[in-house]
Amino acid sequence: MHPPRTAPLPRSAPPARNVTPPSAPPGFGPPPRVGPPGFGPPGFVPDPDTPVLGVPPKVPFPRGTARGGQHTGHNTGHNTGRTGGRNASAADPTRLPPLPTAPPRPTAAPGAGTGHHRPRSRTVAAAIALILGLGLLGGAAAGSWLGDSPDAAPSAADRYATARAAWHSAPVDDLFPRTLNGKGDGPGGADRVWTRIAVAPDSSCGGGFDPLLAKALSPVGCERLLRATYTDATSTSVTTVGLLITSADPAGMKALRERFTADKLAERTDLMPRPYAGKGTAAARFGDDQRASWHISVLTDAPAIVFSVSGFADGREVTDPQSADEATRRGATSAPAQSGLANDARGIADATEAAFRRALSEAPELGNGS
Repeated sequence: MHPPRTAPLPRSAPPARNVTPPSAPPGFGPPPRVGPPGFGPPGFVPDPDTPVLGVPPKVPFPRGTARGGQHTGHNTGHNTGRTGGRNASAADPTRLPPLPTAPPRPTAAPGAGTGHHRPRSRTVAAAIALILGLGLLGGAAAGSWLGDSPDAAPSAADRYATARAAWHSAPVDDLFPRTLNGKGDGPGGADRVWTRIAVAPDSSCGGGFDPLLAKALSPVGCERLLRATYTDATSTSVTTVGLLITSADPAGMKALRERFTADKLAERTDLMPRPYAGKGTAAARFGDDQRASWHISVLTDAPAIVFSVSGFADGREVTDPQSADEATRRGATSAPAQSGLANDARGIADATEAAFRRALSEAPELGNGS
């Protein structure tokens, strides 16, 4: 008989080894955690790769890494939360994320905007140019408005047009007043009074001037010739005064004035105006041989020439005529100077020019602002 078989004695379990997990570098690895009651001794740290009851442990975020896109603790110099809340290293907390493939975009300076902006100096220059441009446009528009305003000063062309038409509407007494007062216009500064005794019908310029004077005046043309004759208070001297309305523009009148001044044409005895001898008046015997002194003034602010010529009322012939400018100079001893005929020619011409300007200022086309 065989002895009864006995069960082998159970082998004693080998003593438990106290396995100490490797220590992680500071700031890496999961922090110590205490397992739930009944699992392991106090202070037991389960192996993160060994599931407990089949449930893998949650991997904690190592210190110094980003959680949910927010920095916590120490930063090792690499950003691990670039995806806005997703952890790129969740599978391995100790593994560093890969470097970005593109260099980071430079951060704008404080106060700087985004996009392309022109420099401040160019912006200021553009603003100034815009302001100046608007100012020029505004000035041009204002000039146009002022030019169209009824209160604006008339142009030279308007004045010339009005002067050419003034003799049609101006009364003869306005152009050639019945009486002219020459205060201080006589010899030695004496006062003179002249009375109108004849008015010539308006006519063309034919016969009004000596041939050479007519040729000298031809560049400005002739629209109309107006003349009147005056006598002094004693009726011993007579003077014919005239207005030649030209067809020239301002440039033409200026050129003629410069020629008369440069060549002294108003002082030449072969360039004298002719008198108008009214029948039945004190000037009835006033002809070319009786001319003693004369005056010619070329205007530039109006298309007109003012002239005068004086002589003796008794028909006396004068052999040495002299222009009024020469005979009225201090020390002149010629017959026109001593008789006062030069003063008559100069004074009546100046008074007629003043009357003509008054008539222009009162013309409806120019109004009161001329």
